[in-house]
Amino acid sequence: MTDDPAPPSSEAQPTSPTVVTEPSWTYPAVGVVFTGLGAGLGWGVRLLADWLVGLPWAPMRGPAELVNSLPEPWVTLGLVALGALAGVTLALHAYHDSLTVTVSADRVALHRRGSAREWPGETVDIACRDGKQLVLLDRDTAELAREEFDFEAEKLATAFRSHGYRWADEDPCADEFRRWVPDTPGMPTGADALLKARAKALRHSDSSEDTRELREELARIGVVVRDSNKKQYWRLSHGR
Repeated sequence: MTDDPAPPSSEAQPTSPTVVTEPSWTYPAVGVVFTGLGAGLGWGVRLLADWLVGLPWAPMRGPAELVNSLPEPWVTLGLVALGALAGVTLALHAYHDSLTVTVSADRVALHRRGSAREWPGETVDIACRDGKQLVLLDRDTAELAREEFDFEAEKLATAFRSHGYRWADEDPCADEFRRWVPDTPGMPTGADALLKARAKALRHSDSSEDTRELREELARIGVVVRDSNKKQYWRLSHGR
């Protein structure tokens, strides 16, 4: 392990929970930007179609002629509307995927994708950051949670310290991780099969729920996993 995390703050703890999330104006602003970009892209499709029709050697001439043959102003308005809709959809997805952290003396809760997980305060021994991920560890260094976040790490540090938790600016167990390769010796029974399944899931961009579930299965047998460039690194919790 690295050096011990900083001790909790000795200042009086707040009586109400601290909620750490993106500022309320962030996602409307993102929505405006994405909508503007989408609308601009829709307008650009119309201009591109006009240009391609005038080039006898241009690729995708057939679709360009189809777009160019549609009556105005409806085709341009339709393309702009579709682009704007795509922008709004992207903004809503970003909002849905954002992380909200609620910290109080008696519990820690993480909210994402319409679901919530929470832990009694006494089970969270250390809260730390690992790059742009929030990591919660128990007293045996087993990993309770590992979630990506987009807000300032100092907000998390302040929230946890103010409610009496230990905080570290890096994972105190970072130097214990080692690269996983199939059939690595010394692993708990079943861990290698779970890591093989998880390696397959990591190759698919739509398998985040599978990788999360497999991470939790590994945690139940004392194996902690972290990912880097779709490669898996593992360590054993100290309770093993």
